[in-house]
Amino acid sequence: MTPPAGRGGADLAAQLLALETALQSQAVRADSARLAALLADEFVEFGSSGNRWTRAATLADLPEEQFCQRSISQFQVRWLADDAAFVTYHCLRHASAALPAGASWRSSLWKWRDGRWQMAFHQGTPIPG
Repeated sequence: MTPPAGRGGADLAAQLLALETALQSQAVRADSARLAALLADEFVEFGSSGNRWTRAATLADLPEEQFCQRSISQFQVRWLADDAAFVTYHCLRHASAALPAGASWRSSLWKWRDGRWQMAFHQGTPIPG
């Protein structure tokens, strides 16, 4: 399927990469209002830790986390419909005082709502290292 027209810009893959990157940043993770704008009401995450997170739990807990820098590579987008995209990528978590370095495969379901993209689902699968 080709990228839908009129969904926030000409290069939608770049836009979704920018949103995923923002969600990995300390500035967005610490800002409940910015998180709320990016996460759909029905958002759920199956984390690489094995935990399940709802939108409410994410909004409550993520701003309080000890931040670890992350890097995204091998980013791909699959268009499911004009208003839905499935993204996958490799995520490297850099070592910090809180956690050792680690890698995971990540996937997210993004939906176009009210003139913006919102994440409805996210999953992290650890890569043994």
